[in-house]
Amino acid sequence: MYLWQRTANQNWWSDHEERVRAVTGNRLTIIERPDRTQLRLEVACRSQNDAQKLAGDFGGRVKKLTSDWLKRFLRQKTKPLKVGCRQLIIPAGAAFGTGLHATTAMSVRLLEKLTRKWKPGWSIIDLGTGSGILALAAKHLGAARVLGIDNDPVAISTAKRNARLNKIDNVKFRGADVKRWKSRRKVDIVTANLFSELLIEILPSLKRAQWLILSGILRNQERDVTRALKRNKIDIVQARRRGKWVAILAAVK
Repeated sequence: MYLWQRTANQNWWSDHEERVRAVTGNRLTIIERPDRTQLRLEVACRSQNDAQKLAGDFGGRVKKLTSDWLKRFLRQKTKPLKVGCRQLIIPAGAAFGTGLHATTAMSVRLLEKLTRKWKPGWSIIDLGTGSGILALAAKHLGAARVLGIDNDPVAISTAKRNARLNKIDNVKFRGADVKRWKSRRKVDIVTANLFSELLIEILPSLKRAQWLILSGILRNQERDVTRALKRNKIDIVQARRRGKWVAILAAVK
């Protein structure tokens, strides 16, 4: 495994964001620190050539990850993410989010608000689960049937380790392409923290859920997502905005 990294100020990111996202898709992790003005961009690559191509296109650096890199970064400390009355420990490290990013934080808050008065036992599927934050948060909030899906096997391994770290049982993580995923039965909630083009593409397959929490949406893409929701007869219940990001809670008719 190889890791492409670069730090970027907001001006650079505004100029290059669309192209970076187009090339990296849901492999991209953006790490924002409340006390820092710069972002850290990271992409875990399976080959050195892939990582070097990103460095050639966008600058930054490439480093080879040791065979025990996952264990090493899992030992790093990070500020706990509060979910209801409990906390999740998601280690800071390579290529996966810790819950500090606005898209994840807004999704967690929408999930918490939606389920606050629900009786335990509901179901949820988290598409593009990454480090498993939303799936693990759902378990804390009372979900009985929890499935996290990601096309990256390293993400699945990371999510499983985070579940063990937080001593959370009965959460399933599965490697699969979210474009081809279809639920065989009704589910209460689908969460999807993905880039907007992919969200729009997979909306028809999400309609077996009663509720959708969608994030990874840039403000200048919000109108496109809103139109797609209307075309699919999905009602927007609430939209949250933080900086340039938008997260949407929607109800399926």
